[in-house]
Amino acid sequence: MGFYNLTKSLLFSLSPERAHTLAIFGLKHGFVFSAHHEDDPVLATRLWDMDFPNPVGLAAGFDKNAEVACAMLAQGFGFVETGTVTPKPQAGNPKPRLFRLTKDQAVINRMGFNNLGLDIYAQNLKRRGRLGKCGIVGANIGANKDSEDPIGDYVTCLERLLGAAHYFTINISSPNTPGLRKLQGKEALDELLSRLVAVREAATEVTGKPPLLVKVAPDLDAGERKDIAEIVMKHGMDGLIVSNTTIGLRDQLKSQYAGEAGGLSGAPLMDLSTEVLADMYRLTQGKIPLIGVGGIQSGEDAYRKIRAGASLVQLYSALVFGGPGLVRTIKRDLASALKKDGYTSVTEAVGADHKTL
Repeated sequence: MGFYNLTKSLLFSLSPERAHTLAIFGLKHGFVFSAHHEDDPVLATRLWDMDFPNPVGLAAGFDKNAEVACAMLAQGFGFVETGTVTPKPQAGNPKPRLFRLTKDQAVINRMGFNNLGLDIYAQNLKRRGRLGKCGIVGANIGANKDSEDPIGDYVTCLERLLGAAHYFTINISSPNTPGLRKLQGKEALDELLSRLVAVREAATEVTGKPPLLVKVAPDLDAGERKDIAEIVMKHGMDGLIVSNTTIGLRDQLKSQYAGEAGGLSGAPLMDLSTEVLADMYRLTQGKIPLIGVGGIQSGEDAYRKIRAGASLVQLYSALVFGGPGLVRTIKRDLASALKKDGYTSVTEAVGADHKTL
């Protein structure tokens, strides 16, 4: 935390995207020290036959090309989600496309799935394996902007990456790829999940049959939420990630770049994303594990997500303002909150707010 405070002024003097590139470079080449320490046992949780040392994960978007998963796990995350990756490399949207909203502790991005493509991504994931599989790493998959068969893009990614990641996230909720959110519609989602489940079920013993998760937007109305819950339960999805960035919530923002187009993340998203999370927990009757994302800045925020129905949580935007040391603070305060309420594990607290209604 102290080291980040020393470098924060330098990073903030750069454009957000240049600062991010510098951070990736530093992590990749060992210039960022490990913050590894023993997690409190109360934070340990088991899900999908995997043991998570703690429930606090890094959300997709930071490590788009799966270059620094091990380095970020060494910062104390319980798991890291890499990507979003698309079959073909793509530059993404024109710059500038990433904006810090410091007064609001928020970020707006319209990156547009910029990444180096499936070949390099797959190589990087395999390299992680050769380093000794440093922890739980997920792969977030998407479609190319110019694709004539978006569903086929997801199939291509999953087929290529089977055996290289511990779980897969089907990202159909980014607001920055035209038409992508249409895949959240009932018929399109039904077809998409049918094809992906078929790929997973045809997997060999070598690659295994990894969990498939669907990442949804926070801007869903009641009918859309109900439809998604119905379809993911129909296809036996292993989890939902709630939520991606929002195209709304602009009215109360105070920062210079509040009017920029793109998806909003960070503190302003906390209430909306948690409300959608709680609703999806209710609609799926607590039968599908949920990962809560959106606005987490503290252990109290993480605990609120868990009580609303999240088995795991993820963050990214808060790191921009708090640095990697924030992870340790969140875990410490989450452990204290769990113990204060008499819980001996994260699992016991999942959905607690629904049980007291």
